Amino acid sequence: MKTTVEFKNGTFQLDLSKPLDISMRLSTEPKNSSAWYVSPISIEPVEGDGFIGSVAEGGSVNFRDITFNPHGNGTHTETVGHIDKEIHSINKHLTTFHFLSQVVSITPSYWKKNEGTRNEGDLIITKSQLKEAIGNQKPEALILRTLPNDKDKLSKQYSNSNPPYLCHEAAQYLRAIGVNHLLIDLPSVDKEVDAGELLSHKAFWNYPDDIQYNKTITEFIFVNNEIEDGLYLLNLQIAPFENDATPSKPVLYKINKV
Repeated sequence: MKTTVEFKNGTFQLDLSKPLDISMRLSTEPKNSSAWYVSPISIEPVEGDGFIGSVAEGGSVNFRDITFNPHGNGTHTETVGHIDKEIHSINKHLTTFHFLSQVVSITPSYWKKNEGTRNEGDLIITKSQLKEAIGNQKPEALILRTLPNDKDKLSKQYSNSNPPYLCHEAAQYLRAIGVNHLLIDLPSVDKEVDAGELLSHKAFWNYPDDIQYNKTITEFIFVNNEIEDGLYLLNLQIAPFENDATPSKPVLYKINKV
């Protein structure tokens, strides 16, 4: 089903019958990708007073409890409430769901020795890398795919692995050029163990001086290699939790300018 959409920088055509899902599945399998030492997702039938919520076990319906952590168990979208004493519900702050987006692919580089010994040896995404990848585009949403990119990301256990992250100057740059929704295929935009500094989260949301409540960060996406770098329509779907973060399902649609 083809349709057209208008953005401030032009009119684009897209085919709604060809969605490109860039979310990770939420599975109970132990090898499902996770971070922050969280337990695997649990999906268990409710039991009590002679009732069991499993048709396979003799119940009349499937009626299951699900236990998970949105930050550690899969694709999720978060607000500034992730780092603030107030909740700042994602359900209240994300109220539109379609954005002109750009997919870029970047190979993280090693932190330079003269930039501080605490981060020496870390793999980071720099401001200069982002500037080169984005070029003259000014997308409302940026989808960041790190290289190398293989399906091991779907089962990788990131806890205690010091994965790559975004340097805070890069996050400042994205805020400055008007990116409101940042999506990345890593468990966090920040260093795994950083003494609570959260420099890139704070830089992107301009926290705490002039907080940008309309901006969101989506982590733990997976952009397969068949999706080329370029412009897309992003449909950022969320579950309506009144919480700082929620599981999410970002979907892309390839677009052509008309």
